[in-house]
Amino acid sequence: MTSQQAERSRSQAAAIAEDAVAAYLEAHPDFFKHRPDLVVGLTVPHASGRAVSLIERQVELLRAQLRAERKRLAHLIARARDFETLSARLHNLSLHLIAARDLESVQVILREVLCREFNAEAVALKLFSAELDTSDPDSMMSELSEFLDREHVLCGPLDPERKGVLFGEQSEAICSAALIPVRTAHDSGVLAIGSSDPKRFGADMGTDLLDRLGEVVSQKLRVLHEADG
Repeated sequence: MTSQQAERSRSQAAAIAEDAVAAYLEAHPDFFKHRPDLVVGLTVPHASGRAVSLIERQVELLRAQLRAERKRLAHLIARARDFETLSARLHNLSLHLIAARDLESVQVILREVLCREFNAEAVALKLFSAELDTSDPDSMMSELSEFLDREHVLCGPLDPERKGVLFGEQSEAICSAALIPVRTAHDSGVLAIGSSDPKRFGADMGTDLLDRLGEVVSQKLRVLHEADG
């Protein structure tokens, strides 16, 4: 078959398909009543020349709004799925912490699970006795005194001094961090999660799950202290 014959065959097939569609619509005039979603994507010519009719302009605006809403909905669905995944990981971490029998085990679990399942690159749990003097410039607690009174997680970049206190030798590689308040009846402190990605922990990110993690760790430390007492 020559190229001309092939093209003629495709044209004939297209014409037959168009005729079939036309015949079907003629036989089922209420088709679009049951499939209004298809109307949105249709382009219907009109006899107004190059001018755009008011109705066509309205339809274009509605299509643009629909595309924007679909994009927004897809974003919300993706966020919801991410939240669900993180919630499941937080639940798994909580189960591991329940089984911990001492502070050392808690620290190991936090470091291993957060690095493995939450893409953390550095994890540190720093606890301070409530009796320590925060005004002492040589005290590690002095670098964190402003943070220790917070109720919610603080995210963003850290100054070199605070990074050094929290992450030690790993501090130079950390570009953003989440500082999670940890409190018991006898201690206060911070669970610090660091990343080399400066956008990993942004100041505008949601912290609900991280706040919950802080509550879980705080409660676990209370239970350990009561057991030791």
